[in-house]
Amino acid sequence: MTLTVYNTLTRRQEPFETVEPGKVKMYCCGVTVYDHCHLGHARSYIVWDVVRRYLQWRGYQVRYIQNFTDIDDKILNRAREQGSTMEAVSNRFIDAYFEDIRRLNVMDADYYPRATEHIEEIEALIKNLEDKDLAYAAGGDVYYRVEKFHTYGKLSGRNLEQMQAGASGRVDVEDPESQKKQYPLDFALWKSAKPGEPSWDSPWGKGRPGWHIECSAMIRTQFGETIDIHGGGGDLIFPHHENEIAQSEGAINKPLAKYWMHNGMVVVDGQKMSKSLGNFITIRELLDGKWSKYPQPIDPMAIRLFVLQAHYRKPLDFTEEAIVGAVNSWKTLQEGLLFGEFAKKLGFTEDGNQLDQSLIQRFEESGDDDFNFSGSLAVLFELAKDLRREGNILIHEGKTNTPTAELQKAWYTLVTLARILGLEAKLEQTETNATGLSDTDINELIKQRAQARASKNFPESDRIRNELQAQGITLIDTKEGTTWHRG
Repeated sequence: MTLTVYNTLTRRQEPFETVEPGKVKMYCCGVTVYDHCHLGHARSYIVWDVVRRYLQWRGYQVRYIQNFTDIDDKILNRAREQGSTMEAVSNRFIDAYFEDIRRLNVMDADYYPRATEHIEEIEALIKNLEDKDLAYAAGGDVYYRVEKFHTYGKLSGRNLEQMQAGASGRVDVEDPESQKKQYPLDFALWKSAKPGEPSWDSPWGKGRPGWHIECSAMIRTQFGETIDIHGGGGDLIFPHHENEIAQSEGAINKPLAKYWMHNGMVVVDGQKMSKSLGNFITIRELLDGKWSKYPQPIDPMAIRLFVLQAHYRKPLDFTEEAIVGAVNSWKTLQEGLLFGEFAKKLGFTEDGNQLDQSLIQRFEESGDDDFNFSGSLAVLFELAKDLRREGNILIHEGKTNTPTAELQKAWYTLVTLARILGLEAKLEQTETNATGLSDTDINELIKQRAQARASKNFPESDRIRNELQAQGITLIDTKEGTTWHRG
């Protein structure tokens, strides 16, 4: 099997061949740290986390870097609103980022460079572009000469003449710095200092970097000339990634990245997520049960599963029905993953187990097809449903008819594949959560019902049966006692 990847730059799926055999240099545009992370961030960083995990599973040595933009107009505006500083706001929301994203079981990047840590490298890159006549200074600002980079628009598929026609007539209104520009589509590499804002000394006077130049400088500093994968949300294709290409390739005359990958956008009930529409949902609101349509904590793994159930390049519609479905689907996987805990009496262990190679092959066939993890999930659900059924038999009858070796192979295969997708279950038998009652809870209620029946308190007995039935638990009374099953 050959791993193939859809390349936004070439608009086709291509065999994956790294710059250096066996190694992957991977960069993803990180957050601008002025607010809590939202659903769109959750999708993006879960996607790149699983791409990274899968590449590691396929034998690659992956170095993954994700930046923080810690100097930006939005951060400065938030600092003014709060009577704070840019640094304090940035640090606060960087901490919040880690709190939220780690709850979703997203692995830390190998390094998180910050824009403010790379001012010297940013200035050097701008000077390089200026020396090549690809940049010019104007009134303390420095702009990139878009017309000089003859392949500008190749990533987004936009035509420079059409963009210029669209920009003329509105640029004076929308861009107060337009009078400094020699061409309407030129963009800022360096911005002159404004009163009260942080600034750095530079050959062009005190100022701060533009947004696009940050990533170009950080990639060059951390990786060198050409990386393997540059990832980000589809909203970054233009102008951010287009401008990165112009800056980096204009400076070194080599490709910035071999593969440009972009995840699809998240919409809420079919509409773009925005605060003005009242449908802006943060990660912590979902996890802490503060989303008005589903006011109970949602298991982080259910959110992760929701993201992975759609192909990463397609739009993802977040609805109440969709999250309820993901919660229920996670319960199925969770029970399969926890089967080994219930089957310890059979001598299960995680180490030294064999994998079901036919299922591994099916899993990889989907993963190798442009990281189609929605297809890979079908293998996990197949295993989980079989193990859930065996688990119910084991709990109620104390044994199973399936050979222990087969059960152990199935369980270990499920656990291994689930970890590649970052889906991990924890045994919390005493906790009732959004996915339903735990086995311990169910057995305790059955015990209470038996006591009620023994004392002929039939209304209480019926109440407990009805409560369990409402949770999807069916009771079966036999001469030997009461057994139960889900669904």
